[in-house]
Amino acid sequence: MIHDVTLHRDTYVDSITQLTGTRALLATEGVDWAAAAMATPANLESLAAQGFDLAAFDGSGANDLFIAIRAESDDAVSTARDAGTSAMFDARGTGGGESAAEKPARTQGGALARQPESNVAVISVPGDYAALEAHKALSAGMDVLLFSDNVSVEAEIELKDRANRLGRLVMGPGAGTAMLGHTCLGFANVVKEGRIAVVAAAGTGAQEAASLVDRWGVGVSHVIGLGGRDLSAAVGGRMALAAVKALVADEGTDVILLVSKPPAVEVAHAVVEAAAGKTLIAALIGVPEDFSAPEGVVVTRTLEAGAVAAVRAVGVEAPDVSDGLVARVQELSAALPPGRTLVRGLFSGGTLCYESLVILADVLGPVYSNTPIVKDLALPAPQGAHTCLDLGEEEYTKGRPHPMIDPEARIELLREQGADPSVAAIIMDVVLGYGAHSDPAAELAPICRDIIAGGGPQVIIYVLGTEQDPQGYEKQKRVFTEAGCLVTETAARASLAAAALATRKPELAATAL
Repeated sequence: MIHDVTLHRDTYVDSITQLTGTRALLATEGVDWAAAAMATPANLESLAAQGFDLAAFDGSGANDLFIAIRAESDDAVSTARDAGTSAMFDARGTGGGESAAEKPARTQGGALARQPESNVAVISVPGDYAALEAHKALSAGMDVLLFSDNVSVEAEIELKDRANRLGRLVMGPGAGTAMLGHTCLGFANVVKEGRIAVVAAAGTGAQEAASLVDRWGVGVSHVIGLGGRDLSAAVGGRMALAAVKALVADEGTDVILLVSKPPAVEVAHAVVEAAAGKTLIAALIGVPEDFSAPEGVVVTRTLEAGAVAAVRAVGVEAPDVSDGLVARVQELSAALPPGRTLVRGLFSGGTLCYESLVILADVLGPVYSNTPIVKDLALPAPQGAHTCLDLGEEEYTKGRPHPMIDPEARIELLREQGADPSVAAIIMDVVLGYGAHSDPAAELAPICRDIIAGGGPQVIIYVLGTEQDPQGYEKQKRVFTEAGCLVTETAARASLAAAALATRKPELAATAL
């Protein structure tokens, strides 16, 4: 194998551009491993682990971009390097030959000088610099989508307090999804305009809620991401309160759908009370059954139930998402050997993984995870245990793209679990929309087909998206169905179907949530 590294000094590109470049590198025939990333200590450690010589990186730092390729031949290296460079730079106007005025601005101020009418800034820089850039955007009168993570709680509080004083939004840190004024930001699905707004401290939770509402015939007015810590006791719901108050005053919104993992109870109460005068549905995943909500506020423990309540609040009944599912599970159960009793979840969406842990635990008991509900259920899991993995976490994305962007990240684990004779069902979410892979079914469905046709476990797929998404919702579902996968109508139903298969109790697939 040939190991090749190209270093572009003083060339910073954001994480989305890095991932775009990495995808192009890996798509080249003859490439065994590749990455386009910044020369941070963590990324260099990953490079060394892949067998690359770090001598070329003397004096490099976090503002230097590298393209690393391990391939079978010099031709493959050259082709991949060209593809990665083109993917990262040509679309940004830096492919060569342009005048200085045509090249992207290198500072926020420079970008604003060219586009002074901007009113939202998307910040995607290393965490050490993210808060400063967000403050600059607030000073310029813009709302902020803070995609960056590794921002301290103290910096988050300072930013959100300042935003509240200025009447602005700071969505984040670590917020990858938003839709304001029907403009998609970050990882977002294309939804029809409507009267339900989603406020979420959970990225794929926001996407699932908005997509279900769209598919059930009710559109979405806004999607406001908060960042995963906003509803914690420390942050105190600073941005959730601002978002809810703004939506109460918004004439285009009739219902607010709040989405979160279990929040601090006192914070949740303050946020739902702020919606006085407008219907609020709170989908608080795994919230205790004894959670007391203010009168008129509906609280649910799953995203599916939250979306059902939200569309009902505008006079629309959701379809029966378990229609035909029990019969299909019964048919598939009959074909499973008795020794197949375990469930495996391979998730790209962290919120969907968390929801699955909650649902499976209610039916199967302990489920182990790299993002466990309780610390005692952290990996490594004992033999014979159920597991759900959030493959978007750092231990799985270090040195490689996020699984929403590159399905290849899940294929190795999919094959591994597919070969385990004790596994009854493998759950996978497939997230569509802007930022996601252009055709995930083309990559994943053939592997699923091989597993199922070879007498392996049943693969259960949930496709998160809408028909307006560039990948095409129905097309993706059809490809997985033709591969023999069980394709469900919601993420929650995928987990229930898996539990039903593992226990040979088909009726569990129709459990009311």
